[in-house]
Amino acid sequence: MSLLYSQTDFICAGDGCRCTNEVLDDGAVPNQCVGEVSYMHQVIYALVEASTEDTALACGKAVFDRLIGAGPDNAAIFDYYVTFDDERSSVAGKARCGELPVVAPVDSDEGTELLDRGWEAISQEFKRNLERVRTAVNEFSTDELMHDKDLARHACYNLGAYRGPPLYLYTEFGDAIRNREHLDHVLDADEQVWIIPADVHY
Repeated sequence: MSLLYSQTDFICAGDGCRCTNEVLDDGAVPNQCVGEVSYMHQVIYALVEASTEDTALACGKAVFDRLIGAGPDNAAIFDYYVTFDDERSSVAGKARCGELPVVAPVDSDEGTELLDRGWEAISQEFKRNLERVRTAVNEFSTDELMHDKDLARHACYNLGAYRGPPLYLYTEFGDAIRNREHLDHVLDADEQVWIIPADVHY
């Protein structure tokens, strides 16, 4: 199967698009968006059931609206989002990451590529934080942990997160997918499942 978009696009399609100022174990400060200032951006994905592409896109945007706190009953997890049908932004979406599918059936070639990127980003982020927590528990004193040495407590927070930057796949209810069993349950739907990417700032 040939790739449906360039490797440059893929750099911005998952964990590679998440720029942070976090200090790694070796003291380096990663900036994984090559050639960019270190903005706090990442691409996340909504998985929704819908009978048509237009309905799926509308449902996906409703998910992202929830995640930025649109509406009185929704807490803001991210600051804003840009979907890949939006030509207006000069700093996010297409302007930052290039072309990605606006919406795709999850069982299509494009949809599978996006889903794989989202799940791989979740897995890598979980393993990275788990390793940091294990190292901290084994090597740091109680006082050092309390004072968040090497951002150990932050790693614990990320490991237990239910929504937000450590997680990349979201259901139509705005809930993050945290494990493979949950993902398989979402995919085993009666209606067609679609995937919608969005570039978010946090």
